[in-house]
Amino acid sequence: MNTINVIAPYKWNGMWVFDDESVGLLREAFVSGADTMLDEVTRHIPNAENGFRLTFAEVKFPGFMVQLEWSREDPDVGGNWYRWSGTELEGWLCPALFHYFEAAPKAIYVRAEPLPEGAKK
Repeated sequence: MNTINVIAPYKWNGMWVFDDESVGLLREAFVSGADTMLDEVTRHIPNAENGFRLTFAEVKFPGFMVQLEWSREDPDVGGNWYRWSGTELEGWLCPALFHYFEAAPKAIYVRAEPLPEGAKK
């Protein structure tokens, strides 16, 4: 597993989703508050709904913008809840999280930025 991961979320049918062929995910949706967090973290990115680069890791890295703190596991549906440090925002990350981490990290560090010109989603 990589230490630092990169995906390119975009909006499809009004929902934030991402594709990652390397782990077999297509239009994997962000829901239950994670979508609201993406709305907030992309406010500075023009046309983010057409795709942006989301870098994330369980270790701090230069330029991270957001620290998500583990809140709790969801025993009913799987996945884990994370709170955006310093805000009231909380979101659920589905079990697809385990394609990137062996166990639910206690913290996830995130950076959102425009896709480089010509980059593939």
